[in-house]
Amino acid sequence: MERYAGGLWGLLVGDALGVPYEFSFADGLPPMEQIEMVPPEGYRKTYPGVPEGTWSDDGAQALCLLDSLLECDRLDLDDFAGRMLQWLEQGVWTPDGYVFDVGIQTEVSLEALKQGVPPTKSGMTRREGKGNGALMRTLPLALWHPGSDRELVLDAHRQALPTHGHACNQVCCAWYCLTARRLLEGCGFAEALNRSVAGMREIYRDMPEYAAEFELLEPDKPMRGTGTGLVTDCLKSAFMILLRAGSYEDAVRQAVALGNDTDTTASVTGGLAGILFKDIPARWMETMRGRDAVDGLLKQLARWRSAKL
Repeated sequence: MERYAGGLWGLLVGDALGVPYEFSFADGLPPMEQIEMVPPEGYRKTYPGVPEGTWSDDGAQALCLLDSLLECDRLDLDDFAGRMLQWLEQGVWTPDGYVFDVGIQTEVSLEALKQGVPPTKSGMTRREGKGNGALMRTLPLALWHPGSDRELVLDAHRQALPTHGHACNQVCCAWYCLTARRLLEGCGFAEALNRSVAGMREIYRDMPEYAAEFELLEPDKPMRGTGTGLVTDCLKSAFMILLRAGSYEDAVRQAVALGNDTDTTASVTGGLAGILFKDIPARWMETMRGRDAVDGLLKQLARWRSAKL
């Protein structure tokens, strides 16, 4: 379970590390070696009232997803969507019961859910929306999923639907999950990425719409990203970093150093880096809030995997 715990904690720690720097341009950030949970003196945090070690909407929604998967024993979109509404309205799976960050597309989609739009349709309230709000939370699906690669990909598509229904978002979530699965099997990152590309193409052979969206990502070209909130850029930023990073700390610091959507880039990068390197710094783990609740969820995941697999 070390890789599984590394993935979940890697996502949460990366998210918390990026929170103080969100929306800053790269040239306005501290030097990369000074990026810490507590920014250096003189740097103005994005959320002054949020204590260090606090994950944001990325982590909370990921925990909602894992909680739902373990409770329902399957991906139940109605249950998952209901938990996201509980997060937005009641602060479920936040360290303080307080939501201080929510993406525009996510908020609009969750409002549609409240108005009775089904979760299979609510993510199309902004039809061309291609933000990274579904990608940031999708890793628990790979940590939990007992099915085939094809079943994992199809569930990754469905996981995006409540808030980010465009096929581009679905494909990015699927590619991320399949890459995570290869890492969980023990592959190095370059091998995991190459094998996930081949797997995606095989699965999409009879799914032309998704095949076309996948090829628009140019998976055979060098990965380049700038840390923005666009789902394709976020995914490529993470892949770019993980192809060159030497440790978890190196990976998430590089993610934050890109600037822009720092918490999400670091959480998306950090989830995979936590699986790959399993070396999250103790000083960051000790800072994290809500540890007992997360560790309890990980124990449930361990029991579930032992019973099912």
